[in-house]
Amino acid sequence: MEATRMPVLFIGHGSPMNAIEDNEFSQGWEAAVKTLPRPKAIVCVSAHWETMGSAVTAMQKPRTIHDFGGFPRRLYEMEYPAPGAPELAERIGKLVNSTQVKSDLTWGLDHGTWSVLCRMYPQADIPVVQLSLDRSREAAFNYQLGKELQELRQEGLLIIGSGNLVHNLRMMVFEDAAFDWAVDYDARVKQWILDGDHQSIIHYEKQGPAAALSVNSAEHYLPLLYVLGLQKEGEPVSFFNDKVWGGSLSMRCIKIG
Repeated sequence: MEATRMPVLFIGHGSPMNAIEDNEFSQGWEAAVKTLPRPKAIVCVSAHWETMGSAVTAMQKPRTIHDFGGFPRRLYEMEYPAPGAPELAERIGKLVNSTQVKSDLTWGLDHGTWSVLCRMYPQADIPVVQLSLDRSREAAFNYQLGKELQELRQEGLLIIGSGNLVHNLRMMVFEDAAFDWAVDYDARVKQWILDGDHQSIIHYEKQGPAAALSVNSAEHYLPLLYVLGLQKEGEPVSFFNDKVWGGSLSMRCIKIG
């Protein structure tokens, strides 16, 4: 049974432009897919769906949400018509014991999900659901909720957390640059992951000025906690797209399993 366990991914998604640009980051996502078994369905926790309480998309045909501004027309014309999975949404609701996960019929797939999946699975033929971030709860809640999804890995589902472990748009510069504090916190998180020290990552508020600048409003960081919650003891971890860009944006991606 262990041999059939699906890997888990954290994707540093960065700019929506990665959906249409052939660059080092989109190429990294495309390469990562080649190392994965084909999933029966995908569960994505995106930085861009924040709610009071937990919710999961449960519609048959989730819409493509263009939740950004100031980009080329081509990006707004993109659609990612992956099917939904109402039965999976119901399954998630039954698996999670720490909170009630409500079925949602209004949201869809935001760019934290589709801008990545359109490069990884361009045929859009794998069912996708999104799980929201409950911003009324503490960071540790997200880690625990991730743990409760463990059975889905045994059922051929791919779980993805999509955000950026360093994300501070207020300080970002649009060039290939990296601020020292961003590089520092990115490296510290990497080492904590390698050491299995998830508590230091969960309690980022105790990690000093670099963490405060890097995590900032936290929504791009929290999807990482779901992914780490799904890691079994001793399970291998690898990294790709391990680069800070724009001064304050870590594009680091993480594969568990």
